[in-house]
Amino acid sequence: MFGRFEAARGNELWTGDALHGPKIGGRKTYLFAFIDDHSRAIVGHRFGFAEDTVRLAAALRPALAARGVPEAVYVDNGSAFVDTWLLRACASLAVRLTHSRPGRPQGRGKIERFFRTVRDQFLVELDDEAVGRIEHLTELNRLFTAWVETVYHRTVHSETGQPPIERWLSSIPRPLPLPSPADLREAFLWSQTRTVTKTATVSLHGNTYEVDPSLAGMRVELVFDPFDLTDIEVRAAGKALGKAVPHHVGRHAHPKATPETPAEPAPATGIDYLKVLGDEHRRRTAQGINYSTLMDDSRGQR
Repeated sequence: MFGRFEAARGNELWTGDALHGPKIGGRKTYLFAFIDDHSRAIVGHRFGFAEDTVRLAAALRPALAARGVPEAVYVDNGSAFVDTWLLRACASLAVRLTHSRPGRPQGRGKIERFFRTVRDQFLVELDDEAVGRIEHLTELNRLFTAWVETVYHRTVHSETGQPPIERWLSSIPRPLPLPSPADLREAFLWSQTRTVTKTATVSLHGNTYEVDPSLAGMRVELVFDPFDLTDIEVRAAGKALGKAVPHHVGRHAHPKATPETPAEPAPATGIDYLKVLGDEHRRRTAQGINYSTLMDDSRGQR
């Protein structure tokens, strides 16, 4: 299916994967990225300190908010990509989620090629001295965004003959349909099922909650923001059945919902090539990223 396949239009298929990145403040980083199959545009990306579900969501959710909802997402079988939250998120937004077969990575060539480009053009600039000047992940992500938007997206791709952002813009509907904030929030909530006790309580990761007494003995779905276990919605058969009222809460976030801890600040000095990219990106996005302007500018420079 994916041998020499190319999607016919933008947002028909996104492919996601993770790349091991440099150490920041002595901690290993990982880059999650999603590439649009038709245009080779990078629709979502984020460096994080873990190759986990939360960091994957941090790359995917802004991509959906800014670039729209793809028809399908193709990923491998890494633990973050097979987590039930991703299946729930895709189902909620009517996205077809496909996993590659173990040992058969067909269809992953485009994202793997992009990662080679990342190594050859971006990571090569991050020698030990340069990395030491990056204070925390926010700076690394800002510099990477600058490189993607001002270099990668504006360079003619050898396979398509067009800059990725230009090809993406020319193949999507105008105006681009975007998911509502409410739909995105619902998609990125987590859920777990529990059986309500005879005393109308449920437990979740050591916490105890009280629910409507009429639900005693029923199997219910607990829906929540993984970073806030004090606000739990109870559902059954797709119907909202009120809130689970906290009775005893010892854990306020899901065990997998670990926030990023900034590395210790380093002396702020220039980063040469990367600093130039960052300055250029700030200039172009003073009023927010305007993809139409990027496309027009790139045409004018060729």
